Amino acid sequence: MANDIAANLGHLPGEQAAEAVAGHIGRFWDPRMRTRLVALVDAGADGLDPLVVAAVKLLR
Repeated sequence: MANDIAANLGHLPGEQAAEAVAGHIGRFWDPRMRTRLVALVDAGADGLDPLVVAAVKLLR
């Protein structure tokens, strides 16, 4: 789902796209979902859009 959000917001320029993805996840995702996403990024999960990884760094 995070990759879908990144795909929809990826048209924004650079850091603005990462901030938009982080904002969406922060506002609409359940805390358990956010925790799981952070754990996936920390584990180096394959298949995550680089924009999602950048957004997670902003969520911390």
